[in-house]
Amino acid sequence: MFEISLPGGSAEGYVSGESGPGVLLFQDAIGLRPEIERIADRIASWGYVVLAPHVFWRDGRAADLAPTMDLRDPASRDAFFASGVGERMARLTPEVLRADGEVWLETLHGLPGVTGTAVGATGYCFGGRIALRLAAHRPGEVAAIGMFHTGGIVTEDADSPHSEISRVRAAVLAGHADNDGSNTPEQIAAFDGALEAAGVDHRTAVYPGALHGYTMSDTAAYQEEAAERHFRELRELFDRTLKQ
Repeated sequence: MFEISLPGGSAEGYVSGESGPGVLLFQDAIGLRPEIERIADRIASWGYVVLAPHVFWRDGRAADLAPTMDLRDPASRDAFFASGVGERMARLTPEVLRADGEVWLETLHGLPGVTGTAVGATGYCFGGRIALRLAAHRPGEVAAIGMFHTGGIVTEDADSPHSEISRVRAAVLAGHADNDGSNTPEQIAAFDGALEAAGVDHRTAVYPGALHGYTMSDTAAYQEEAAERHFRELRELFDRTLKQ
C-alpha cells in the first residue's frame, strides 16, 4: 500500500508486480481489501505491474469502509450493500471519474518497472464502468479493458456508460453474469450493439450459472469456474494487446 496525492486529499493504492506493462484494477463496490489485492497479485504474476486505487477515497480510508461481517453469508452480503454502498457509487459521477482517472494513469506510469505507454484496465462490478469511461476519456493510452459482472452499463440516462463507446479504441472483454438483475439480457444486447456499431475490437459472453460478483471469493456470489474463466480470458486479452 502507498499514498496517492489528489486534489483535496489522498488515496491508498495497492501495487503488485516488478516489471511489465501497467494495468489499473478497479475494485468492486465492496472496496479495496485483501480480495482485490489477491486478484492484483494474480494479474501481476503474468508479467504486469498492477495498481489498484481506493476509488472511494473521499468517503474514508479503505479499512474504515471495509465490511466487518462475513460476506460469504448471503444475508450479511445484502446487509452490507444496504449500508450506503449505493450512495458511494452514485457520488462517483463521470466528471469525478475523469478527474480521478488522470491521477490513476499518471501514478501508474510513474511506478518503477512499468514499461511502454499503453496500459490495460480491468474492473469488477461498477469498476467495469470506471474502466470503460477511462478508455473513452484516454483512448490513445488505454489499449485494453476487462469488465466483469458489471451492472448498469446501459441506462436511459444521457450519460449512460454505453454512450461513451464511440470514443473507445481499446479492445473490450466483458464477462456478464447470467443471473444479474443489474445487467439484463436486453442491456447486454444493447451494449453489444453499441460495440458493433462503433467497430470496437471486443469479446463478450454471458457466463452460465454466474451471479453478480462471481469473481470475488470472499462473497456468497463466488463461482470458481466463472472466476477462473475470467482470469484465462483476461490474460489472453492483456498479452495480445499489451505485450506486442
